[in-house]
Amino acid sequence: MNHDFTGLVAIVTGGASGIGAAIARRLRHDGARVAVFDLQPDAAPEADLAVAVDVADDTSVRAGVDRVAAEFGRIDILVNNAGIGAQGTVEANADDEWHRVLDVNVVGMARVSRAALPHLRRSPAAAIVNTSSIAATAGLPERALYSASKGAVAALTRAMAADHLREGIRVNAVNPGTADTPWVGRLLDSAPDPAAERAALEARQPHGRLVSADEVADAVAYLASPAAASTTGIALAVDGGMQELRLRPATT
Repeated sequence: MNHDFTGLVAIVTGGASGIGAAIARRLRHDGARVAVFDLQPDAAPEADLAVAVDVADDTSVRAGVDRVAAEFGRIDILVNNAGIGAQGTVEANADDEWHRVLDVNVVGMARVSRAALPHLRRSPAAAIVNTSSIAATAGLPERALYSASKGAVAALTRAMAADHLREGIRVNAVNPGTADTPWVGRLLDSAPDPAAERAALEARQPHGRLVSADEVADAVAYLASPAAASTTGIALAVDGGMQELRLRPATT
């Protein structure tokens, strides 16, 4: 599906690699002017403007949003994609790691949204899309902290959708399954048997493979598009059926 973002300005946080880079590329392809916020903006392959922004720092966030507004004169779309991972059971991470992950994955979304809202309120096609995860809706082993953060994103998305609907701002989330991203690649590389670990991750998704970053970007493009004007407060799963399907074992 082709969406027309001509004349619209989008911010994509964490847009220098992985899913964020695919989102920025897709929005630009469909006509948007895209500002990427990232800790390493020089690595952003798809951006009309790349800004060094730390979503864990409010001053950095506000300066980034102000720069986008000054450069392009408007902000219409915000994709809150920046996030960090964590592994382990509930006893595996110390308090400082809990604070760090929640600060980036949850409070970071609040900071950027808060700074962007005055501009979004003036847009005729305002949309926020938050990157959540299958971890928000399915219990995954060794992902306690990460799951807690993404569950909070899911709840935050619904609350924001309720708060801002009558201001003309739609808020939705996308829930990727295990995606073929640099972060997952690093996890695989650190496993005792990377090939076996990849096979296990692929097997737990009913369609039998990792989700591609471009597939997630396509879902974000739909949710951000004016064509989705009646869609708000949802979490769109892009997980190969992992959340909802219960297939019988494949026969040979």
